[in-house]
Amino acid sequence: MTTLLHTEGLTKQFAKDDTAIVALRDFSLTVEEGSFVTVLGRSGCGKSTMLNLLAGLTTPSKGVVSYRGKPLTGPDQDIGYLTQSDTLMPWRSIQHNVEMPLEIRGTKKQERRRTSAELIRRVGLQGFEKHYPRELSGGMRRRASLARMLAGAPRTLLMDEPFGALDAQLRTELQEDLLRLWQGSGQTVVFVTHDIEEALLLGDRIVVLGRLGRIVADQKIDIPRPRSVDELRVDPTFVSLHTAMAAALKEGS
Repeated sequence: MTTLLHTEGLTKQFAKDDTAIVALRDFSLTVEEGSFVTVLGRSGCGKSTMLNLLAGLTTPSKGVVSYRGKPLTGPDQDIGYLTQSDTLMPWRSIQHNVEMPLEIRGTKKQERRRTSAELIRRVGLQGFEKHYPRELSGGMRRRASLARMLAGAPRTLLMDEPFGALDAQLRTELQEDLLRLWQGSGQTVVFVTHDIEEALLLGDRIVVLGRLGRIVADQKIDIPRPRSVDELRVDPTFVSLHTAMAAALKEGS
């Protein structure tokens, strides 16, 4: 497989008053094209800092982020980023929110309408095109945010605990929707989570982070697809991996 993203000796520190706060230290990771990598870690281990660096939103204090063999020096239209928080524009309808990346690119109105309609259908929001974010549930807003990210046709998707605030049933539905949209697309996904079950359900590979982004485990997930949450819970491979990842999380803390 082809290397898509690569970091080497990545360190990020922030200044607070006269003190340097280190959020990530000597972090190195390689992500292959077309893979689904889940990054698992507890709060404060540097997961979101890592994603901001991979997205080109912040610059490293030390080290390099490379994308397709070239240093990443800022945001790239080929990289989509779905954050934890709701970033839909409240004054725009769902249709116009989804169209926004295309509008920024100067895509013609007719093509914007066609693309947004298809994506809204794919994420299960058909019939809600004219609604505003305030009129939708949290899960529906997450679907709309996913559709907006996909509208830009990014080849790489960075996702920062996108379903963490949702109830268990809705989270499972959106996990399955994400897998359905990803499979066969050729897109690369880096998905951050603090939930072991979610990481094992979604990924081809799981990377467990300890403090300051120290990698304490990097494991291939040899569980056939498609995967069902209910079936996974009694799968011997899943149970074994779950136990090992729980131990790695404990070690990392």
